[in-house]
Amino acid sequence: MLERAAAPGTRRRRVGSGNERDRLSSAVNTVEAIDPRHAAAQRLRERAFRAATFAAAMLVLLLLGGVAIALLLGSWPAFRHFRLAFLTREIWNPVTDQFGALAPVYGTLVTSLLALLLAIPVSFGIAIFLTELAPSWLKRPVGVAIELLAAVPSIIYGIWGLFVLAPILQRHVQPWLIEWLGPLPLVGRLFQGPPFGIGVLSASFVLAIMVIPFISAVMRDVFETVPDVLKESGYGLGATTWEVIWQVVVPYARTGIIGGVMLGLGRALGETMAVTFVIGNAHRIGSSLLAPGTTISATIANEFTEAVGDLYTSSLVALGALLFVITFAVIAAARYMLMRLERRALSSL
Repeated sequence: MLERAAAPGTRRRRVGSGNERDRLSSAVNTVEAIDPRHAAAQRLRERAFRAATFAAAMLVLLLLGGVAIALLLGSWPAFRHFRLAFLTREIWNPVTDQFGALAPVYGTLVTSLLALLLAIPVSFGIAIFLTELAPSWLKRPVGVAIELLAAVPSIIYGIWGLFVLAPILQRHVQPWLIEWLGPLPLVGRLFQGPPFGIGVLSASFVLAIMVIPFISAVMRDVFETVPDVLKESGYGLGATTWEVIWQVVVPYARTGIIGGVMLGLGRALGETMAVTFVIGNAHRIGSSLLAPGTTISATIANEFTEAVGDLYTSSLVALGALLFVITFAVIAAARYMLMRLERRALSSL
């Protein structure tokens, strides 16, 4: 590379290097040569800005570490007393100080997975309709309505689920499930028993309605990033709308789709009040989805104010630590999956 002489007090840079840092350094040195005080003040502001952003990033890590340490210290008496039996026992008896986390963990996982099974197809249909099929005069009202659903407080969903959804399920949906799906050999066990109206299935319905706005909004934004030239090329080759969606739009946006689903799963895992209203709050594991159950967040919300004794309180904090671990594991798995997909996409180029 050819080099050219620079003015005294400035750095020599290579011609044609195109390095952004060299250009910035040259500009700063030029300002310093013109006004040294202005350059010193500018460097001070840059150092202060860098320190402020670094402090903000470290604050997040400190808060996360503080929450983890507080949960570990608060749950240690329960784990020390019950050991691994705390994770494998179903019993929850505050009178005899016998506690087990199996039923709340089971209820949390089952309701969240069922909510995703119900919400993903609906969210996908909403996103596809808004981005590919809806007329222009209908896109904005439907999009605003979906966003408003995300702003409704969770306790409102819980009250609606208890007084509106649960009676409908008890009178119309659950009897039909018991009559037609109950006698089946394997799946039938999931739909047997009396129609209580409240239970694991009802909580799953409420959670599905709550996470639909989040998943559909992310999917819609991701679908809108698909270049029009790709879709137009598919149509030009004679593909139908269905083929363009499944062979062009979905493969291009699969990373964002998974991210939206994981966002909905994280929302469902930590939901408290809406689930507390409709799940029944029973510390047992039933083979039927129609039976009452409980979740980690519902158990903590119901019993923390009434907890008497260190072991009882520590057991509730231990449930919170388990929920923290489950949520962290879900987010880590989602991040790992997204990294795999990105590497596979780059390797295919």
